[in-house]
Amino acid sequence: MTETPQHGFDTLQIHAGARPDPATGARQTPIYQSTAYVFRDADHAAALFNLQEVGYIYSRLTNPTVAVLQERIATLEGGAGAVCCSSGHAAQIMALFPLMGPGCNVVASSRLYGGTITQFSQTIKRFGWSATFVDTDDLEAVKGAIDENTRAVFCESIANPGGYVTDVRAIADIADAAGIPLIVDNTTATPYLCRPIEQGATLVVHSTTKYLTGNGTVTGGCVVDSGKFDWSANDKFPSLSQPEPAYHGMTFHETFGPLAFTFHGIAVGLRDLGMTMNPQAAHYTLMGTETLSLRMQRHVENAQTVAAWLEQDPRVDYVTYAGLPSSPYYERGQKCYPKGVGGLFTFAVKGGYDACVKLVNALEIFSHVANLGDTRSLIIHSASTTHRQLSPEQQEAAGAGPNVVRISIGIEDAKDLIADLDQALTAATS
Repeated sequence: MTETPQHGFDTLQIHAGARPDPATGARQTPIYQSTAYVFRDADHAAALFNLQEVGYIYSRLTNPTVAVLQERIATLEGGAGAVCCSSGHAAQIMALFPLMGPGCNVVASSRLYGGTITQFSQTIKRFGWSATFVDTDDLEAVKGAIDENTRAVFCESIANPGGYVTDVRAIADIADAAGIPLIVDNTTATPYLCRPIEQGATLVVHSTTKYLTGNGTVTGGCVVDSGKFDWSANDKFPSLSQPEPAYHGMTFHETFGPLAFTFHGIAVGLRDLGMTMNPQAAHYTLMGTETLSLRMQRHVENAQTVAAWLEQDPRVDYVTYAGLPSSPYYERGQKCYPKGVGGLFTFAVKGGYDACVKLVNALEIFSHVANLGDTRSLIIHSASTTHRQLSPEQQEAAGAGPNVVRISIGIEDAKDLIADLDQALTAATS
């Protein structure tokens, strides 16, 4: 099958990028567990290393199984190309790497996953980069945070942990006016619920560990390039618009056009950073994508049911699910995310920190793990785990206060999930 953009999402999530194996006719994409690939001759090898021909050299750079996944995710997101890597955190660095330099900054949402806030506020300083955190609901604050050294704006489509929904189009318009790319982490929404490129994003990143794989088996990340940004419009992005010494002065944007960022990610990013996705991980994620739409429908349906029950429970202070009419993000969610606002949200337990600890210890169906997007329902107390490195003020800004737990609703029977939460809340607040 030759897939086209006219094919529906359900068809593309199964077929995009995949062909029967030419050697064996195998219908499922094989796991090409190979480090290196034989060149046809010396000229072929030279052409590959000069980026004059596309092919396989060494699996730190390219691998046939990973290549299928890259094409599939790019197709589902409506992008020109994609680069898969070892984790979601790796994808974030891979996205920033061609854009940043010493003294440059990224304007980032204050409602990001705690590990991302730590990566941006602490780790990237070692590269000479910095981050300015703003509330992306305050568009004037986003505009005001951008200066002459800003090289990107970064946000999540549906924020982890609180499930807050972002007006991607509004943020994209601000980034466009400043002549810089918008990077959207679409992990929580997935391309089934949100396609940020259609709303103006330049780059999309994923932790493929989560919903795209959906079964809690492997880690992975992906950067999707829209192919729509003019990297040569100004002198802010020399890695893409200026001659590259490692490739005899070749200019990526001039040579590769809409695929400039993607080729740079492979030829320079993976070559030098080595954040490679292994082929078995790609295989598991490919199998996961085949049921993405079916799973997301159930995640959303269950989350709506559980959130509505929790909101009415007197042992709960509040629920952050944007699918509830009481949410300040309800109208935005209905407008920007018509298929649903995901399966991730938080709720506050009366009794504070101690009650939250008792709750997670008493649950039986929910698994207490540092993950989300699994078929299984998951829970974590962010303040004592994923967000514990942050200050109390940062925890509150991220929606991870001491009285809050995050739940990732799976695809089990919603009645069983409610019964499990009911007994655990009794144990936590009695």
